[in-house]
Amino acid sequence: MNRAGGSRAKWTGKPVRAGACDAAINYRDALSWLYSLQRFGIKLGLENIERLLEELSNSDLLQAAPWKVIHVAGTNGKGSVCAMIDSICRAQGYRTGLFTSPHLVTFRERIRVNGDMISEEAVVDDLTTIRNLVANWDPHPTFFEVVTALALKHFSNTKVEIVILETGLGGRLDATNAIQSDVSVITPIDFDHEKWLGKTLSEIAAEKAGIIKPGVPVVSASQRSEAEEVIRGRAAKCGAPMEFATNPYDKAPIALAGSHQRENAALAIGALHAAKIDVDDSAIARGLASIDWPARFQRWDQRTIIDGAHNPAAASTLAETWREMFGTQRATLVLAILSDKNLHGICEALAPISELVLLPKIRSERAADPVMLAQIFSTITSPVPYSITSSIDEALALARAKPNPILITGSLHFAGEVLAHLRGEPAAFEECAQ
Repeated sequence: MNRAGGSRAKWTGKPVRAGACDAAINYRDALSWLYSLQRFGIKLGLENIERLLEELSNSDLLQAAPWKVIHVAGTNGKGSVCAMIDSICRAQGYRTGLFTSPHLVTFRERIRVNGDMISEEAVVDDLTTIRNLVANWDPHPTFFEVVTALALKHFSNTKVEIVILETGLGGRLDATNAIQSDVSVITPIDFDHEKWLGKTLSEIAAEKAGIIKPGVPVVSASQRSEAEEVIRGRAAKCGAPMEFATNPYDKAPIALAGSHQRENAALAIGALHAAKIDVDDSAIARGLASIDWPARFQRWDQRTIIDGAHNPAAASTLAETWREMFGTQRATLVLAILSDKNLHGICEALAPISELVLLPKIRSERAADPVMLAQIFSTITSPVPYSITSSIDEALALARAKPNPILITGSLHFAGEVLAHLRGEPAAFEECAQ
């Protein structure tokens, strides 16, 4: 699968037939099995995904490059850059496949063709095929490996022209790195997932830069010096042409708020050019003006913003965007963070723009205890009044009773839970999962 040299699996997307005795399953059954794979945890490495892609077909479809692949890694902004690339390409008339994670409200958001979510029927059919294939494997494929295979199989079945892949965790050993790409894209790198990626910025950058492949062009956002050094070193070692997108895009409006999104747009456009995908200025402008990418400084109503910032760097960017939009007006902050994140750093970044912090209890088992967050807000440099609430509903009611604009943030998982609540959608079982 690696045209640039090195052994990779070969995959066509031609389905393996399920046995005639296999019982029919529905969408809920299929997702129940898929989420049961989370018991295998996170296992970084390419052996399983390569085997899975190999056994899903028997010819050289990926070797023959039926599509262009844009592979995106980084700490913050990956989803926005992927969404921009997808929107621009669709505006130009290309048929696109977009793979991102995590989802906000429904699993189907992760896999899209021409902007449309994968259907429940396709999820059932392809997960049934994969489940039958891997039933007796040891080691068993993980949740993310199966989802990656599902996405690629769907893209093959639907004959897309351009595939945009967002890494799940890191890059070097991420399942998406089993696929040969036409350009490697690296968004700003900062601290996150240190348990898996390393304790220093250089170590984290080395994992992210692992998506760089021999001879394949690289486009990177501006980086801190430690990360830039690692990226340049990896590109030089691979003989990969390297460029940095340093000039923010300023030719037309962007549907996503914040000056950082102009930097993301420059990166997206640079990636398309490096991959030799023809797009004109009109398609770029139309694509950037029509992006629909929820939970990125999303205005739910005139006074309610929803954002998925989940690490200190993202929270700092969020605070900057808040000031751009609201000036000195402070927020009623509704906050929930996953417990494995840098809680203190996120709280410190958001405190200066907050008038009051509401800390609801949410459904995720991974959520930090609101009491712990309250203790942080009482001890940081600029303490902020806070209140612990029993639910999102109570937190929103209290926030709406205040005159300030409302900021809901701390996690994409939390943003998704709030969006489902605001839309009045039932809490589906899969939405509890990572």
